[in-house]
Amino acid sequence: MQAAGAGLFVLGANRGADVWAQSQTQTVLTGSHFDLQIGEAPFNFTGQKRIGTVVNGQIPGPLLRWREGDTVTLRVSNRLAARSSIHWHGMILPADMDGVPGLSFAGIPSGGEYLYRFKVNQHGTYWYHAHSRFQEQTGLYGPIVIERRGGERFPTERDYVVMLSDWTDLDPERIFSVLKKHSDYYNFGRRTAGDFFADVRKNGLSQTLADRRMWGEMRMNPTDMLDVSGYAYTYLMNGVTPTGNWTGLFSRGEKVRLRFINGSSMSFFDVRIPGLKLTVVATDGVDVEPVSVDEFRIGAAETYDVIVEPKDDRAYTIFAQAMDRSGYARGTLAPSLGLEAEIPPLDPRPLLTMTDMGHGGHESSSATPMDHSQMDHSQMNHAPADPHAGHGGGTPSTTLEHAPTEQTPLLDMQVNRPNIGLDDPGVGLRNNGRRVLTYADLHTIGGPIDRRQPGREIQLHLTGHMERFVWSFNGQKFSEAKPLKFQLGERLRITLVNDSMMTHPIHLHGMWSELEDASGNFQVRKHTVNVQPAQKLSYAVTADALGRWAYHCHLLYHMEAGMFREVHVEPADGMADHSGHGDHS
Repeated sequence: MQAAGAGLFVLGANRGADVWAQSQTQTVLTGSHFDLQIGEAPFNFTGQKRIGTVVNGQIPGPLLRWREGDTVTLRVSNRLAARSSIHWHGMILPADMDGVPGLSFAGIPSGGEYLYRFKVNQHGTYWYHAHSRFQEQTGLYGPIVIERRGGERFPTERDYVVMLSDWTDLDPERIFSVLKKHSDYYNFGRRTAGDFFADVRKNGLSQTLADRRMWGEMRMNPTDMLDVSGYAYTYLMNGVTPTGNWTGLFSRGEKVRLRFINGSSMSFFDVRIPGLKLTVVATDGVDVEPVSVDEFRIGAAETYDVIVEPKDDRAYTIFAQAMDRSGYARGTLAPSLGLEAEIPPLDPRPLLTMTDMGHGGHESSSATPMDHSQMDHSQMNHAPADPHAGHGGGTPSTTLEHAPTEQTPLLDMQVNRPNIGLDDPGVGLRNNGRRVLTYADLHTIGGPIDRRQPGREIQLHLTGHMERFVWSFNGQKFSEAKPLKFQLGERLRITLVNDSMMTHPIHLHGMWSELEDASGNFQVRKHTVNVQPAQKLSYAVTADALGRWAYHCHLLYHMEAGMFREVHVEPADGMADHSGHGDHS
């Protein structure tokens, strides 16, 4: 194992380098053998000293640089009083190396250690984090960069990791308890009397009253986009606060790769660099056909690689505002240290619309607030008796399958005709005067790993009750649900229908999620897929990894509140193993 020290790191043949954080000691670890220690250390991000959960004494943990084709060995020791774990997010590896306690791994006991060892058959930008209660929220996360065999497809002179995260001085257990009692407690952007009169002036009294009446009948709030806001969070860039101003250096005319990682627990960020076009060249570690944009949204656990080409000898602000506009992370690209550029003001606070709730919009959608005292269950469109049976073939099913388990008072909304397009940038980004990335813009170079059509389809509804802060798949919390069963070697389709007003980043462990358009055509390969309110989307999966796998929303408190399933990939007699574990370049 080789380690580089603090400050500016010069790695590889390029004149450029990875910069981590000038304001604190950080480490880059390279090679194939790594020793990582989980522990605790004091931190002061806000003026209040707090204890963070660290890897090798750092938040974020060390940047791990691997090489495609190598076998890596990571000895992880746990110095916490509690059991811990590290999950290698987005990595394709054996189930007992995945790092999720309670599935194919018992966790790392206090005072114990675990030896991870697996072959790296992919390249790109990834990350690692705890999968033990709220340890990720308190600091146990870090970046991974895997060098592509044969060199980068899109070479640059500079190469930087930009890891976004949300730090809180509050005890995460306290946050979770508050959300269970008052789910909108951290929403300080609720509409006021002043907003009412402004809407009257803009839209008229009758339309404004009708809008308020509709939201009131649903007992929902159009400003409720993030459960935990900037009131509780300080947003960090590479472990540095906005006032700390993390800085990456460049020389005029150079190409600079920025590897954005959303390592937050509960936050979506809208990212732009005023004055520079962003050329997106990869997402979730997978190269895509380059697309030029002004801005992109990055959900929890996603990664995006972008290339910028500064033409002027001046500073540029890297601006990542929270989706609810309650705060931001920021850093700077500059020709020398100490320079700063203007920080743009936060965009106006966005409001969820009736389109986001399923009323009108892209596909003439409709949604129903759940009044269970009046519900006629005989009119519900139920799923097949076999939850793992379903539609197969080349086109995603157009039929909604509301499972019997959705007949529960723990649902507050149900979408009947969801939005099916991939070209909507999402609430707060529509028609903002900037070119905003959507999933419809992303096309993986080389196409899908497995070109077979899915043989069956599993439809899962993302369900919950905002007021009670209960989250689930198909109305069932993890504690109530049976595992989903995949057969080794099969090609299947997962269709997700978001029956809630929240955006959910959904992550399937151990296998790639190959996102499709509404006609079933392959779009882009990802490990984490954002599903917007009232949206229906599908992706194909090749079940090429035996074992027990986690499948969940990557908003940490949603996962802990029940939006988690277990997936079993089991052998099937007579079925070939169409493995996707090969070269994913």
